[in-house]
Amino acid sequence: MVVRLGDMLVKSHLITQAQLDEALQAQKKTGGKIGSVVTRMGFCSEQDIIGFLGLQFGVPSADLEQWPSIEPTVIALIPSELANRHKVLPLKKEGNVLTIAIADPTDIFAMDDIRFQTGYNVDLVITSEMSLARAIEKYYGGSAAVRLKEPPPTVSSSSAFSNVSNEALDLKAMEENLAHVDNEFEEIDDEQSVDVESLAKDGEGAPVVKLVNMVLIDAIRKGASDIHVEPYEKHMRIRYRIDGLLQEVMKPNIKLKDPITSRVKILAKLNIAEKRLPQDGRIKLRVNLGGATKVIDYRVSVLPTLFGEKIVLRLLDSDKLMLDLTKLGFEPESLTMWNRQIAKPYGMVLVTGPTGSGKTNTLYSSIASLNQEDVNIMTAEDPVEFNFAGINQVQMKDQIGLNFAAALRSFLRQDPNIILVGEIRDFETAEIAIKASLTGHLVLSTLHTNDAPSTISRLMNMGVEPFLVATSVNIICAQRLVRRICVKCKAPDSYQQPQESLLKVGFTSDEIRMGITAMKGQGCEVCGGRGYKGRVGLYEVMEISETLKDMILTGASAIELREQGVKEGMLTLRRSGCRKVLDGVTTVEEIVRETVL
Repeated sequence: MVVRLGDMLVKSHLITQAQLDEALQAQKKTGGKIGSVVTRMGFCSEQDIIGFLGLQFGVPSADLEQWPSIEPTVIALIPSELANRHKVLPLKKEGNVLTIAIADPTDIFAMDDIRFQTGYNVDLVITSEMSLARAIEKYYGGSAAVRLKEPPPTVSSSSAFSNVSNEALDLKAMEENLAHVDNEFEEIDDEQSVDVESLAKDGEGAPVVKLVNMVLIDAIRKGASDIHVEPYEKHMRIRYRIDGLLQEVMKPNIKLKDPITSRVKILAKLNIAEKRLPQDGRIKLRVNLGGATKVIDYRVSVLPTLFGEKIVLRLLDSDKLMLDLTKLGFEPESLTMWNRQIAKPYGMVLVTGPTGSGKTNTLYSSIASLNQEDVNIMTAEDPVEFNFAGINQVQMKDQIGLNFAAALRSFLRQDPNIILVGEIRDFETAEIAIKASLTGHLVLSTLHTNDAPSTISRLMNMGVEPFLVATSVNIICAQRLVRRICVKCKAPDSYQQPQESLLKVGFTSDEIRMGITAMKGQGCEVCGGRGYKGRVGLYEVMEISETLKDMILTGASAIELREQGVKEGMLTLRRSGCRKVLDGVTTVEEIVRETVL
């Protein structure tokens, strides 16, 4: 049984029982941990609390005031948002082990998040809340803090930004420069068109309204997938994610931080007064671009950070949705396997990969090819990104208990043929999905794993029995997105990679002997001088054969499953990338950035 910290302090005569009772009364009013309350009231020192925390939880303790200076490369392993959200600080890295300071070692969610985000195993050092808050402020919080990395180069602005300063913005000049934007911008909801001025009457005609409108429209023009609005202590910046990489496009005056945030939250119908909690919303716009009208969805996420609320807007442009499986980037043999398995009447089809790797596009393309009048397709999504005629799509709402597991149970009473589950996150969802796949339904879903073979291990780690995995899973597809060489300025690369380097990358001896002519984008007005335009998928498709089923039943490792899959014709992600380099679609640098051997 864990002994309470307050009782340990009393037993060691560092505080009296009366002082503990007084601290407990104060804790009821102000909240916080008892150690912080006792220290704040002056009953004992912070060093005493740190030592007793280590004894209480059985982990090493440390006074961060006495800790040696932490390397910037170590600090950079955990982003500022993650450190502030979970109240952790990276201290050192040794091999594959990252040592972090934390005030609450029972926070398993923080541990899982850090392991997932960094890829390292985690060792804990316990410290006090106050000491940890000061250290986080020191390393993440201001101009005197450690500079983690150089800011990305500023890209040239498009016509929408041409007359706007990249430093402090003059509001009067901005109003004049952006007067034309109002004619291109109109906010609509899911049911009917709504005039944008009705959503923000108080801000009508304000320069910040035009600025936000301009940013939303310019992101569409540049082909961005995400917009990042990031506040810092003395400046703020706006970045676009274009072809998978973030690029800074603007540094508005820090005085515009709150107006910009409020404007976006008004458009997304979020609570402007709430600045302490994360919020999620959605903006739907009808935009006039070049005489053509199109409807764009923005998925909005607002997250409180140290110096304000960071906003990320994900652009959902239905015109960019590719529903033709033959154009996504599948190799012919991989596409043949995929089509064979999604045509089966029952079983489970899984797509894996990190966020932003194109999993949703692959699933949408698959169910679009199966969407027939005589087929009932049900989807449970969080969120529903695109609407399809003839497909019954359900939006998850965790706040009222409508999660993936609850939706799946209801689906089974709706006479479905095909079920799409946005993501298998837990054992309950996995169990229901597998049972559905074993009772005459085709189930498509996603998981977050690094490759196809490790998906088997992930399901079993969730608690699914090996015999259920072996009998239910038909096929697994792992995927990544790499930048595509710009077709307009594509030319042979003058630099020839050494043969040893090509072998290490993953090219075969026969391919090297026949000669590899790598292509490279020279940079032009179409690609903005980057040499890349658009993205293409790398696919690792593992069809579950009888041999692989037997190996799953006998507890084979992911490495053994991979070796057998390759013997049976599976192309790994790296080999898929090599094939695309040989075809002149992408570059060696891109496949090395996104895949491993």
